[in-house]
Amino acid sequence: MPRGGKKGHKGRGKQFSNPEEIDRQMRVQKEMEENAGAEKGSSSESEGESSSDEEKRSGVEGLIEIENPNRVSQKSKKVAELDVSAPRELSRREREEIEKQKSKERYMKLHLEGKTEQARADLARLAIIKKQREEAAKKREELRKEKEAEEAKARR
Repeated sequence: MPRGGKKGHKGRGKQFSNPEEIDRQMRVQKEMEENAGAEKGSSSESEGESSSDEEKRSGVEGLIEIENPNRVSQKSKKVAELDVSAPRELSRREREEIEKQKSKERYMKLHLEGKTEQARADLARLAIIKKQREEAAKKREELRKEKEAEEAKARR
């Protein structure tokens, strides 16, 4: 026995449609197609613009009327309708990117002027290094002078 307790369809009797039922269904379908064709012809003559605005839909879409507020229909615009001079609205990402660049430029300007904490720390570090180098240079100079003095004494 299959899982889930459901039995298979094997062994059941086969069901056939009788020919009269098939003929009746075909007649009804033909009548519907003829009525739809006549309605389309008369409506296209009276409403020329409305039929051109509707998109041709294939399959079930043509039969079912969809009311989806999220669905955006692609409408083509004419070149004359486009307004190039109007300011284009920026997306959130573009706005954030521009703000980020501006803030970076402001920071670099303040940094070069020495007004940021990082710039102050860098300048203090540089002052300490300059002082150490000056002291090291004085020490070397003194050692060199002492060495010269010793060499002068050794020569005498």
